[in-house]
Amino acid sequence: MEGNLGRRPIPEPIKPSSDKITCPSHLSDTAKREWSRIVPELMNIGLLTNVDRTALAAYCQAYGRWVEAEKVIKAKGPLYKTEKGNIITSPMLWVANKAMEQMHKFLTEFGMTPSSRARIAGANIKAEKDDPFESLLDFCNESTKGQE
Repeated sequence: MEGNLGRRPIPEPIKPSSDKITCPSHLSDTAKREWSRIVPELMNIGLLTNVDRTALAAYCQAYGRWVEAEKVIKAKGPLYKTEKGNIITSPMLWVANKAMEQMHKFLTEFGMTPSSRARIAGANIKAEKDDPFESLLDFCNESTKGQE
């Protein structure tokens, strides 16, 4: 509320360039299709830069693994019968579940879930406010919602 008491310069956020974002050749075909689908969307909203390439590639590869695992589960079913007649779950269930966990982490990092988009949008709105008192009032109003 009292401003920058130490009077230290506040650094501007670093914004890496976004001119060399190419799809890595090692991705699976399914991952490459996801790359082609999502890159234009992320570029359009300004959330993708050159330094994000590796994280996005990891997301796309996890997506590819998830799709492939789900195809196997759909074709062979979620349960297997062993040679001894025991019923076990398909190892592909583990692969699919692990890939979904990885995908979720990357999706939230890139603002590709409703809740993560809301946090990003909220941060942008608050950063655009010129009047610190107005920001404080907004914060107070948000924190007291539901306490009435």
